[in-house]
Amino acid sequence: MEFDPIAYINEPRWQASRLGLDRIRELLDRLGRPQDRMRFVHVAGTNGKGSTSAFLSSILRAAGLCTGLFTSPFIETFEERIRVDGRSISLEDLAAVTLEVKDHAEAMAAETGDHPTEFELMTAVAIEHFARSGCQVAVLEVGLGGRLDSTNVIDAPEVAVITRIGLDHTALLGTTLAAIAGEKAGIVKAGSTVVSWPQGAEAMAVIERAACACGDTLEKPDFSQLNVEPVERRTVGDAGAQVHVRPFSYRGEAYETQLLGAYQPMNAALAIEAAFALRARGWDISNEALRSGVARAQWPGRFEVLPSRDGRPTFVIDGGHNPQGAQALADSLRDVFPGRKAVFVIGVLEDKDYPAMFESILPLGGAFVAVAPPNPRALPAAKLARAIRWTGQDLLGCSACVRPYEARDFDDAVAKACDLAGPEGLVCAFGSLYSIAELRAAMRRAGW
Repeated sequence: MEFDPIAYINEPRWQASRLGLDRIRELLDRLGRPQDRMRFVHVAGTNGKGSTSAFLSSILRAAGLCTGLFTSPFIETFEERIRVDGRSISLEDLAAVTLEVKDHAEAMAAETGDHPTEFELMTAVAIEHFARSGCQVAVLEVGLGGRLDSTNVIDAPEVAVITRIGLDHTALLGTTLAAIAGEKAGIVKAGSTVVSWPQGAEAMAVIERAACACGDTLEKPDFSQLNVEPVERRTVGDAGAQVHVRPFSYRGEAYETQLLGAYQPMNAALAIEAAFALRARGWDISNEALRSGVARAQWPGRFEVLPSRDGRPTFVIDGGHNPQGAQALADSLRDVFPGRKAVFVIGVLEDKDYPAMFESILPLGGAFVAVAPPNPRALPAAKLARAIRWTGQDLLGCSACVRPYEARDFDDAVAKACDLAGPEGLVCAFGSLYSIAELRAAMRRAGW
């Protein structure tokens, strides 16, 4: 392939984040406004955006609708970010669409001196691909914030979904929950239905005002009607493969999900409420489509459990990368593996509140392996190890209780963690979504 679409989109010259909608509006106008050829569900929030989007996409597909899904970041391949009916965009389609987008982007740059950013290019490629593929509806996950995020170029979505809001990206979005909620609520537009996680009072007030100002109905899941059961381990297929599922019921209906985190039934309930809102707007989504969609939804790297086999420990992979995500991981470990200590493989970005993340998981750790994620903003392993020790001293009052190992790379981290855990042990890797591809590659090289 002569033209490399991924290299073009990732060109360093336009990787800087420059929030605003003027460039993406013009780019899509030059493409013939492909966004007008489908309807949208728009998903913003701090935690749970990806999982909620995955549940919604799966439900819509189970209802027989041609469905697009745009998410970020990717786990293993760039193409995962743009999917139609569960299939990642092919490299051939990605090249064809990106070439057209490139022509218009470069014409814009020649005329105005302002080239679209990396994320704006990706947004345009995704929407154009969805239009070419005949998508009836697309689920768009916000990249950053909401109000000025390039996905907010769309007109009023059918449903605007706001997942749980927390303190993250504070340098760009604000240092209070109210300020961050204001940015997230920027996706609310007149003519939509708004479905929000039942936020804390400070954030909820902002979302309620935004919905009221637009004359939109605001719906929230009722977690008092959510009953969650313990994770079940089942044997399936002739080969006797082991799978885990989590049964739960919501509003009197029984569901089960392959997404095992303790928080996932709540994300599923939020997605179910969004599906109810779509149904109220005339979309044909049966109860069976709801059950089937929730059951089939997949979202790798979010409390993903790889069972013990071939003399290797049970391995949990989780993309938790902020204090809320770390707390959710800790809750899930206590729920699914009660009483068990884990060997943690930790890699974080330097701009994250990693000491607060450690406070949630340190009490659950039997050993710790520090490794640097493959990202320019990565916290070096040596500095990470020192931070783990200091937090352990403050939290546990015992510097000898926490002696993290420093790994050279992910091959070293996986080998060290497996040695420390033993074949009957538990390993949990978390801290950055950017680590997951490297972690998986290292596990494959180790024979997983």
